[in-house]
Amino acid sequence: MVTEQVLETSEDAALGGRLLLRQPRKGHRFGHDAILLAAACSARPGEHLVDLGAGVGTAGLAVARRVDNLTVTLVETVPALVLLARDNAARNDLAGRVSAVRLDVGAGAAAFAAAGLPPGTADQVIMNPPFNASQNPSPDGGRRLAHIADGDTLASWLKAASRLLQGSGVVTLIWRADGLESVLTGVSASFGAIVVLPIHPKPDLPAIRVLVRGVKSSRAPLSLLPGLFLADQAGKATPQADAVLRAGEALPLSEG
Repeated sequence: MVTEQVLETSEDAALGGRLLLRQPRKGHRFGHDAILLAAACSARPGEHLVDLGAGVGTAGLAVARRVDNLTVTLVETVPALVLLARDNAARNDLAGRVSAVRLDVGAGAAAFAAAGLPPGTADQVIMNPPFNASQNPSPDGGRRLAHIADGDTLASWLKAASRLLQGSGVVTLIWRADGLESVLTGVSASFGAIVVLPIHPKPDLPAIRVLVRGVKSSRAPLSLLPGLFLADQAGKATPQADAVLRAGEALPLSEG
């Protein structure tokens, strides 16, 4: 188990208590994005899922909790977070199916292979890449690392995903809604059958996130799904959002 001497942490519940996760008290902490990403993943029993930039393992562990007999590899570059991800797999009785490796997503094929992730090893890749927050950077180093991207970050992560996936493998990611154009440009380079699900805070507000899924080498057309509303006009969680964020149900995006 990870001790408080390694990193000051708190233990927090996700999925309505279905996951108990250790995470840093300061810096980047898991939120709705990781759970939404997990709910959008179309993983099946017996497959291998790779979670790029996994942090403390929230998204990958949430998928493992939902999908029996799924093997998950959590990829994270920050040593303390790798330790926490391993600890979280163990404390949720998922260590037999979930492992964590220290690896920079931008590393080359040789580094991935040395970490046990050669090309074509995954059926599914999920990722919540850093988004460009340089206009208002966080003073906390962990949050900056998690959120700030340069112009090549998305392309680099998608390249890693494409290399990891077998011939018809699936990539799923979450991104800022106002960056959808760049996401579609990046995903369409290696993936088809792209599905987009907008995430709205309320029915009368623009989308703040998009969930995007693509199938490697597919030539099927793009599909735009009806948006998910996290809350109603009164600010109360919608039944669909509650089913995903608390009960761990899958989103329609994951059905294909």
